[in-house]
Amino acid sequence: MPYNLKAESVKEYLIIVLGLATYAIGWTGFLLPHEITTGGVTGIGALIYFATGLPVAVTYFTINIFLLALSIKIFGWKFSLKTIFGVFTLTFFLTITQSLIKHPLLVEEPFMSCVVGGVLTGIGIGIVFTAGGSTGGTDIIVLIINKYRNITPGRAMLFCDMIIISSSYLLFQSLEKILFGVVTLVISTYCVDFVVNGVRQSVQFFIFSKEYETIAQRINIEVHRGVTVLDGMGWFSKNPTKVLVVLAKKNESIKIFRIVKQTDPQAFVSQSSVIGVYGEGFDIIKSK
Repeated sequence: MPYNLKAESVKEYLIIVLGLATYAIGWTGFLLPHEITTGGVTGIGALIYFATGLPVAVTYFTINIFLLALSIKIFGWKFSLKTIFGVFTLTFFLTITQSLIKHPLLVEEPFMSCVVGGVLTGIGIGIVFTAGGSTGGTDIIVLIINKYRNITPGRAMLFCDMIIISSSYLLFQSLEKILFGVVTLVISTYCVDFVVNGVRQSVQFFIFSKEYETIAQRINIEVHRGVTVLDGMGWFSKNPTKVLVVLAKKNESIKIFRIVKQTDPQAFVSQSSVIGVYGEGFDIIKSK
């Protein structure tokens, strides 16, 4: 395996570990101690824990064994390896954090706990998604829906998890806990989409420069993005000019600006955000 691919793979797994650690802290430190139920397999595990005392990690791991078979069939081994890694890693983190955190981190603040817990769990899941991983459970179902339909992961998660949260009423007979769960879910959903869409957000550049050939070549080689050259004309001067059109990820903008500045400090550059970019190197067009 080439070194750069190996390094990229290691980076993705480290990102997944970071996301899962964030999720586990948010769940066991802020939600579980206040009996706040969210969705997903961890939500099911929480209900079983409140009813029987069985650790969440045990239920989480058991259910995911069955769901992993579905993941392998739909996404193949490459994605499923990350899912398997995610399931084992989150099982480990849930076991450790639940054994260490015996009391709420915010003792008498259930509402703030659901807010902070929702933010941490949402950011954690979003980080995992950006690395192409999964926490297993209903995340697998969410990613299947997102694969074939234009529904964001957060919105799909909202639909899947509402049933689990509502079922907590059978255990607690408390509308307040359901409302806390819903608030947590909404916050978590927003954070998932914020993280995922923030990484996927694309930008469009129009670059006017006499050094267009050098700039285009460097963007091709250093940023690995395609460049289209258009013929233009300055209306005031009536002089012909070349215009470079570049579509890139938002986090690649700094590299492109650096290339332009180093090559031609006098270049004229326009950058704008685009709603969506579909095709090679970007998102896949999904038909309904």
